[in-house]
Amino acid sequence: MNRIEKAVGKFKEGFNCAQSVLYSYADELGLPDDLALKIATGFGGGMGRTQEVCGAVTGALMVIGLIYGRESGEGKEKQEITYSKVQLFQYSFIDQFGTVNCKSLLDGCCLLDPDGQKAFKDNNLIERCYEYVRASCRILDQIGINPE
Repeated sequence: MNRIEKAVGKFKEGFNCAQSVLYSYADELGLPDDLALKIATGFGGGMGRTQEVCGAVTGALMVIGLIYGRESGEGKEKQEITYSKVQLFQYSFIDQFGTVNCKSLLDGCCLLDPDGQKAFKDNNLIERCYEYVRASCRILDQIGINPE
């Protein structure tokens, strides 16, 4: 099973978009699966269903941070490299979908109210979310994110 299949499979199990993307990289990052799922829990639905930055995007940014991020005692070069990778990721995602905003990606469907949740289900918008998860993994690969 490749990384994209792993991420979409996790999403189909009921985990959120951010969890699914981070989870698909957990093994390669040396991150226990359950810890990856816990860390990313609050980022689904554009951060706690507030529909800000897409959870698939934030999951990918966590992957970038875990690979390139700055630790105590390290110089700012690591931070700059991380920012550069984050920008490259976001520009690629925006080129493909026009935005990183969850609500916009779902045509304004509001996930915070029952009518919006019904519209999400009735219009099968989950299929779009699957594509955002797939794209996040693909973009990470395209921009040369390599956990090893």
